[in-house]
Amino acid sequence: MSIKRERMSERVHLILSQLLLTEIADPRLQDITVTEVSLDPELMVAKVYVSALGDEGRQPEVMQGLRRAGGFLRREVGKRVRLRNTPELHFYWDSALAQADHIHGILSKLDIPAEAGNDERSEDNAAS
Repeated sequence: MSIKRERMSERVHLILSQLLLTEIADPRLQDITVTEVSLDPELMVAKVYVSALGDEGRQPEVMQGLRRAGGFLRREVGKRVRLRNTPELHFYWDSALAQADHIHGILSKLDIPAEAGNDERSEDNAAS
């Protein structure tokens, strides 16, 4: 990713986060987080990934709220970013947190004896 594209992605991320926190009154968009913003090489399209932090059941209402507020958010980003054209915002649900939580749950249920791994390492070191 080019330096300009990376900087602009970070800038759009910050602006959208601030807008969602301070200027959006829609209750569907309360307590959501912008997890990532990715701009295409021409800086014309921004993929915006959002999450409701542990409340995956809110996905349909959050996405509907974002579609409704999309014009306002794009206009505000355009006012605050110095680009020839304001990128079109495409919103996506970020399920990475839910997937990580699911994997953590699976791993915490595993019963792995701690000494079994240590014995093998000791034998390998002794053979060396």
